[in-house]
Formats: sequence, structure tokens, C-alpha cells
Amino acid sequence: MDKQGYLLMVEDEPKVQANNKKMLERRGYRTKQAYTLSEAKAIIADEPPRVIVLDIQLPDGNGLGFLHELRQTSNVPVLMLTAMGTREDILRGLEAGGDDYLSKPYDISIFLKRVEALLRRADLIPDELRIGALSISPVANKAYVNGEDMCLTSKEASLLMLFAQRPDKVLSTEYLYKEAWGQGMADDDNALKTVISRLRKKLAGSGYTIAAERYEGYIFERE
Repeated sequence: MDKQGYLLMVEDEPKVQANNKKMLERRGYRTKQAYTLSEAKAIIADEPPRVIVLDIQLPDGNGLGFLHELRQTSNVPVLMLTAMGTREDILRGLEAGGDDYLSKPYDISIFLKRVEALLRRADLIPDELRIGALSISPVANKAYVNGEDMCLTSKEASLLMLFAQRPDKVLSTEYLYKEAWGQGMADDDNALKTVISRLRKKLAGSGYTIAAERYEGYIFERE
């Protein structure tokens, strides 16, 4: 796959597909179209995309369920593009793993800016990051210790990438929640503590651990 890669648009409305394809390709972006979730899965299996534009209501299922499944194996940026635009719809989309949300009908110039912002983010995600015995593949949501799969959940993979990109730096609890959960911290940090506890165990043998800094956050450092 070339560095730019392609944008996958999962949308069952032909006019929406045609219009978005025209505007994106006019700007030099390569696109692929899927009209069903099964088509999208086949395209992704053949070649991972750089960004996905995803509708929610599709002929063979719900886009949120697809996104939940996708986040088990991939950290590819996703723009939700749907007619479901209530506050609750937006929160559900972001909580499912969406990176951005745009309601139909929409301004095409805003759509293009949102897509380009996600492409910039995709370009900042390295294909692989190596730190000692650790090997991390952010796009695939995979990490290995001495070649052994760590079998990370999507949240564990997100947190590990955040830490690995900033070793020996204290990351605040609020920052970790915002980046990994896409929202502010809840009344307590139990969810974060639980995920970090599991991640520490899976880091065994890597030479690294995650230490708590009282009242500040967490730090990724050598054991």
C-alpha cells in the first residue's frame, strides 16, 4: 500500500457515494466504495484503508456493530457520516470507536475538511513502532513482546500506543481518557485503572512497565 493509500466509503446511497467520490478524487485521493458491510469487510481484508467514511444504517447491518468489531483489530480513523444526528446518536458513534461524526445533510466543504483532518492523523500513525523487545503495529491494533502476540483489546492497544510514543513522560488521567475513550473522565478512574492493570501484566518480559504517579497520571518506563 502506498503512503497515501485509499479512502473507503461505506454507504448505500448511490448519489452520496458518487458525489463524495467525485469531490475526493478531484483532489487526488484514491477511493473505494462499499454499499454493504460485507463488501466493506472484503475490501479491508484485501487492503487496509487509510481512512473509513462509515454510514450507520446499511442493508446488511448496523455500522456501529461493524465499528465495534473493527476496533478489535484496527485503529484506522473513521468518520461517521449518517442521517442519525441526535446528541445520543453522536455519543453512541464516538463511544463505538468513531473519530469524528458528521450528520446528513452536510456541507461538502466541511466533509472534505473532516476527511483531510483524519488523513493527517493517519499519516502520523507509523506502520510499526519498536521499543526494545516491544513491536507495535498501531493500524492493526497489534503488539508483540519478543515476537509473541500480546493479544490486546482495543483499549489496551490505544493506551500502549499513547505510552510508547511518549516514554518517560507522565500522561495525565484526563489526557488518557480523552485519547483512548474519546471523552472526558468519568466520576472515577476505575475503567482506566482496570485496563492499565491488564496491560502491565501483558508487558511482562518487555523490559517496560506503566507506573502510577500519584495525583498526576501514569508513566511508561523501563523496569
